[in-house]
Amino acid sequence: MTSYTGGILTISDKGSRGEREDTSGPQLQAMLGEQGFSVVAYAIVPDEIAIIQKTLLAWVDEKKIDLILSTGGTGVSPSDLTPEATKAILDREIPGIGEAMRQASLQKTPNAILSRGIAGTRKQSLIINLPGSKKAARENLKAVLPALQHAIYKIKGGTNDCGS
Repeated sequence: MTSYTGGILTISDKGSRGEREDTSGPQLQAMLGEQGFSVVAYAIVPDEIAIIQKTLLAWVDEKKIDLILSTGGTGVSPSDLTPEATKAILDREIPGIGEAMRQASLQKTPNAILSRGIAGTRKQSLIINLPGSKKAARENLKAVLPALQHAIYKIKGGTNDCGS
């Protein structure tokens, strides 16, 4: 198994002001570590498109992080703008990742249909939006985690077939 780098971006107005403890970010760091990822970046930012995009662009374009997981801002509240911020900087979307996460969550709650998280690539990085709650972030990542090493391999130009 190849070792890839990871970044965790928690998107929360209250978290960025120190008014709420981030529980999903540290959990995602642990989950990636268990899969052999080296988490090289972690930040908490407010629900503001410009700040989200600035962070994502720096992590992709400058730090060249292989996998970036955002947590938070994927619902239907007026301040939930993570998918819009992410979509604007992607080269390509990967709809199957969001679909798989929502399908897995739907087995646990009908509210899963309200999650708007997306996934896609920018350059050779994979970016995935996860829900902000610790439980939902864990369940959503767990649904797609088995495919992520291979996805990153292919994004970076790997030529082995998907069935290999």
